[in-house]
Amino acid sequence: MPETTRETVLRISGTNTRKCMLCGKCSGSCPAYDAMDYRPHQFVAMVERGEIAPLLQSKSLYACMSCFACVERCPRGVQPASLIEALRAMVLREREHTRLPAQLIPELIDAGTPQQAVVSAFRKLSK
Repeated sequence: MPETTRETVLRISGTNTRKCMLCGKCSGSCPAYDAMDYRPHQFVAMVERGEIAPLLQSKSLYACMSCFACVERCPRGVQPASLIEALRAMVLREREHTRLPAQLIPELIDAGTPQQAVVSAFRKLSK
């Protein structure tokens, strides 16, 4: 089973959760706020405390629209959306039990596959 620690989430996301002052501006600007069981500022706080397991089971992972409104509104430059994306990647890796080696990419795509889809899949499965 892949590692699911605070350090893993921070490494994948590139986010510094210690900068968060829990002002809630990220959550206040979130268009998916009502559909989330954990709000963006709660994601940041929970990752900082190392409470990763509940987040991996959260419906908020998929309620998040990745619009980055939370990132834009944060006065301290914390990136809640990046944390959520990192947690999504961890769930995907646990479910698939795989990482995508670069040498497999050519056999998985065809000429009609958008390059952005290839890059996105590789990024999510290779960190």
